[in-house]
Amino acid sequence: MEEGNAVQENLRRRLPSVEKKISDIGQEDVRVKIMGTVIDKQKDRVVVDDGTGKVSVIFDRPIDTNLNQTVRIFGRVIPVENGFEIQGEIFQDMNKLDMELFKKIESIKI
Repeated sequence: MEEGNAVQENLRRRLPSVEKKISDIGQEDVRVKIMGTVIDKQKDRVVVDDGTGKVSVIFDRPIDTNLNQTVRIFGRVIPVENGFEIQGEIFQDMNKLDMELFKKIESIKI
């Protein structure tokens, strides 16, 4: 039976990322998914603006991105003194996304 417990321990699941607007992210959020525009960048940090707010996203490695690039980021919410940051886990280039169609789909979501 102990072997079964060890297997269960190895199969622990992460909490899913919840799609959020930056302005809606709160201290109770653990993992989020945001989409916005890169407005500032350094090697392993970007600042993303989604029109409702801005957030700094830190990664474990350098990120290959450009200013004004549309991105989707999955990550953990990290409380800091003046709000929160996001520890980025997944970075996706969304520049080829048809934003008009995306916004139309978002508006009809239930």
